[in-house]
Amino acid sequence: MLYEAIFLEKGEPKLPRSMIEEPSLAKYIDKFGLEKYDLCFVAVESGSLIGAAWGRLFSEKNKGYGFLDTATPELSIAMKEQFRNRGIGTRLIQSIVNEYQQMGLNTLSISVDKKNKAYELYKRLGFETILETDTSAVMRLLFA
Repeated sequence: MLYEAIFLEKGEPKLPRSMIEEPSLAKYIDKFGLEKYDLCFVAVESGSLIGAAWGRLFSEKNKGYGFLDTATPELSIAMKEQFRNRGIGTRLIQSIVNEYQQMGLNTLSISVDKKNKAYELYKRLGFETILETDTSAVMRLLFA
């Protein structure tokens, strides 16, 4: 699902799958599940994986694209294209937020390209832009 999470504008050529082996991306899944706050929810239809939302904490030395601090998990989310705009991603995000709340956390971050339709979804769900460039935003959701 990490490969599916890479945003490309319509008409851009597909990137090689090997791209997820680059350290800047691989950190989102390497040894996933070994740390307390590594958390993942998946969506399955007819026995096939169609989407996933996962979060993990990063350190100052190993920041993700949406890094805010060492106490804020960074959310990654991906939906296979044909399953987008059905509310599945919203339910995945709500599930991960609920679980992090039960674990005693109160915030979540995400990095998003501002041309990505999901940018508007994150705003509707209450994410606020904390850092911004011309093309991307780091957003935070407070839920405590």
